[in-house]
Amino acid sequence: MFSSAPANWDEPELLDLAGAPVPHYGTGSLADLLPTLAAGQGVPGLAAGIAELTPADRNCVFLVDGMGWEQIKAHPQEAPYLASLLAGSRGGTGLPITSGFPATTATSLASVGTGLPPARHGLPGYAVRNPASGELMNQLRWQPWTQPKTWQPYPTVFQLADAAGVHTAQVSAPGFQSTPLTKIALSGGTFHGRMTGEERMDLAAIQLAAGERSLVYTYYSELDGAGHRHGVDSDVWRGQLMHVDRLVQRLAEQLPPRTALYVTADHGMVDVPFDEDSRIDFDEDWELGAGVALLGGEGRARHVYAVPGAEADVLTVWREVLGDRFWIASREEALELGWFGAPGECDDRVLGRIGDVVAAAHADVAITASRNEPNESALVGMHGSMTAAEQLVPLLEIRS
Repeated sequence: MFSSAPANWDEPELLDLAGAPVPHYGTGSLADLLPTLAAGQGVPGLAAGIAELTPADRNCVFLVDGMGWEQIKAHPQEAPYLASLLAGSRGGTGLPITSGFPATTATSLASVGTGLPPARHGLPGYAVRNPASGELMNQLRWQPWTQPKTWQPYPTVFQLADAAGVHTAQVSAPGFQSTPLTKIALSGGTFHGRMTGEERMDLAAIQLAAGERSLVYTYYSELDGAGHRHGVDSDVWRGQLMHVDRLVQRLAEQLPPRTALYVTADHGMVDVPFDEDSRIDFDEDWELGAGVALLGGEGRARHVYAVPGAEADVLTVWREVLGDRFWIASREEALELGWFGAPGECDDRVLGRIGDVVAAAHADVAITASRNEPNESALVGMHGSMTAAEQLVPLLEIRS
């Protein structure tokens, strides 16, 4: 319907916060995957959140960094094997699951490994404020150094499964073995480092066969890197997707009996045009910077930390300037709306890590920081927000 009221061209219509597509925590998010699989293997203390999945004695999760649901659907020629599995995603429903907010690697891997939403595991973004020091803490690079077990104290699902007698293993690039993110999100059982994707697929199959009950995780990061550097529709990215397609089929053909293989991702990705309207440079915008002490998060999912006393003013200005292209919420609104987990479940230690203002991109735009974040600001492909291209991830299933 068209409104008979006159249009106000000076004030673009603000995005409705209630219309933001909130992740499906508890029923269909990345945080629900491993608890569902491990509960089906008899690991105590865990519940099956994704009701459509059927238990298996042996489970393998192959996480492809940056391979969103929308990207697979858009490239059936490059990924024919993956495309053939779309109809059986999420237990045969043909549906995706959601990444969680923000849709970014550190947050998503912590959600996968702990089985908890960001409001509880405490990695609610790419870079967030450490309330103890007042500094920004990059949770992917783990800089500056912060005690891992203090930052994220919960056990991983792998640790719980290992303690319950399930053969548990991670197969990934050797460089990830000793990183703090691996320790707090993916540790438990044994870690096996292999350089090539083919080696990882072969070893994952061996590890699955090593136990009567097995839980194996393997990971591939190069697709994400291609998207960041060249864009998600570049020839380089398409070539990487073709390679992933072959890797998945290679692993599927080696599965031991009574195995379920799940292919998923930590997030999808969008390309952000290189123009002033699409890339808003915080470092050059005095209006957005007024009253802001720290800018955290990343281009499409920003945590904004205000100078004490300026929180309401910063929220007002950010809504006035960006509210037609970003969902702009206060910390309290974002938590109540369920952006970081179910309302009311945020741990006290996590509250101060979430911005006083949280900005999630709706359009193909980003808030860059050319001086303070030159590398991140130069990326072609970005992610973090709650759009379908970023938030929806596959849960492709192959059984033996």
